[in-house]
Amino acid sequence: MYLNRGGNPLGPAGTGKTETVKDLGKNLAKYVVVINCSDGMDYKSVGRIFSGLVQSGSWGCFDEFNRIKIEVISVVAMQISSILNALSSKVSSFSFMGSTIPCNPNTGIFITMNPGYAGRTELPDNLKALMRPVAMMAPDLSMIAEVILASEGFNEARVMAKKTVTLYSLMIQQLSKQDHYDYGLRNLKAVLNMAGQLKRLDITTPEETILMRALRDMNLPKFIKDDERLFRLLLGDLFPSLELPISEYATLRTAIEIELNQLLKLN
Repeated sequence: MYLNRGGNPLGPAGTGKTETVKDLGKNLAKYVVVINCSDGMDYKSVGRIFSGLVQSGSWGCFDEFNRIKIEVISVVAMQISSILNALSSKVSSFSFMGSTIPCNPNTGIFITMNPGYAGRTELPDNLKALMRPVAMMAPDLSMIAEVILASEGFNEARVMAKKTVTLYSLMIQQLSKQDHYDYGLRNLKAVLNMAGQLKRLDITTPEETILMRALRDMNLPKFIKDDERLFRLLLGDLFPSLELPISEYATLRTAIEIELNQLLKLN
């Protein structure tokens, strides 16, 4: 951004390209607009988006940018070039698509790409020169889980990490697709941190039991009824001959009963 260039995160699906841009904008208090590109976009529609971004000072993240047709990308490259030149020159206004528009210096342009996929367009050299490429790859969840578990004090961290990641991959494949389901690194880290808390509460409990309880208690409440049954089966396959007691929340239960009794008295 200091060099007045655009950002170009590229890598396979699910590596957090768009999320990285959004989080960067959030940390810098910038309004980020995500545009999902398709082969139906023309240079006029993209130009109107650019015009709005430059005038408002927002960041634009063009997702799957190389889906756009090559003939459109060639014109879009010229549009991006004129915007970045205006930002570099620190002018208050400049000519864009036949009209003079104000230039907000906070503007940022980012494009994300899946290189090598079928139906994707190769970027022209003049556009590559305007964008700073950032290669991204899928994280090794098994290694991350192992390190977290080891830091939480688990002796069998490698075995436990493998079981956890296997369970998550099976959940992705076999459970239904719901908007509120999250099998990403954020959810995985929360489960492993809870396992660490449970271990510190009672160090005599077997590690498998602790991990199984954390996986059950953190994931079960969000599943619909059909997925709940399937999840219990998957958990039983990965942790055979382990039976967990139903979690007791004595303090919470007592507090709820007191509140309900007070409500009944009021009514």
